[in-house]
Amino acid sequence: MSVANRLSALVAAIALVAAPAATLFISNVTHADEAVQAAAPAETAAPADAAAPAAPAVADAATVAAPAGDKVEVENPYGLEALWAQGDFIAKGTLVIMIIMSMGTWYILVTKLWEQTKLLRQARAARESFWSAGSIKSGVETLQEGSAFRFIAESAIKASEHHEGALLEQIDRNTWVTMSIQRSMESVQNRLQDGLAFLATVGSTAPFIGLFGTVWGIYHALVAIGMSGQASIDKVAGPVGESLIMTAIGLAVAVPAVLGYNWLVRRNKGGMEQVRAFGADLHSVVLAGDKNKRG
Repeated sequence: MSVANRLSALVAAIALVAAPAATLFISNVTHADEAVQAAAPAETAAPADAAAPAAPAVADAATVAAPAGDKVEVENPYGLEALWAQGDFIAKGTLVIMIIMSMGTWYILVTKLWEQTKLLRQARAARESFWSAGSIKSGVETLQEGSAFRFIAESAIKASEHHEGALLEQIDRNTWVTMSIQRSMESVQNRLQDGLAFLATVGSTAPFIGLFGTVWGIYHALVAIGMSGQASIDKVAGPVGESLIMTAIGLAVAVPAVLGYNWLVRRNKGGMEQVRAFGADLHSVVLAGDKNKRG
């Protein structure tokens, strides 16, 4: 066999062996191209599908954020309204008692302040007009009707002019006039002290009444929490905070009562000093007039 024939046979053998491998490689490349082409639309569709729900989400976020600039008032579930609505008759009764105490305190403070101011004005008028009169009776006419100083002067005149009775005659006129003036001054003092006992009572009892309401409210709050089986901070803080409002109300009622009581007592002392001074001077004038009549 010649060399040319041998080369031809070798090339033919190589072609027969390489033909299946080439066919397999071409087939794999074709399938790979088809897979790439199929994945490209899928990737294009996936972002589109992902972007589709994103649009409503953005719209919802915009809808929620739109009224963010406006102040939204949220009803407070804990406060006086909730305390009154959820409280039983004992809690409501405690609140009503403290409200009545507070109203009575401020009423007494205003009325007593007005009475004391009027008394001081009457004392100034008595100093200016009564002692410059020619007699006690004419001096009484210069005083205002209903004045405490006019009441004392009229009592002194009546005691000096009327000293009758078998038993009263056993008392000398000097002692009788002194007793009458003293009684009239005590009546004025008692009138000034009206209502102060109420202020003292409110000032000493209102904190304890508020504390009772707090204890009662905490008891019911703990019972409700135990029945619900939830002891989280939102379940505990609200009811307990509502109960503590009772103590705050009790202190708010007691503090003005105590301060007002001390202030009115101090002003009463100043007013009564002027009343006693007027009574002492009047007593001396009445006794001096009786001696002049006898002389």
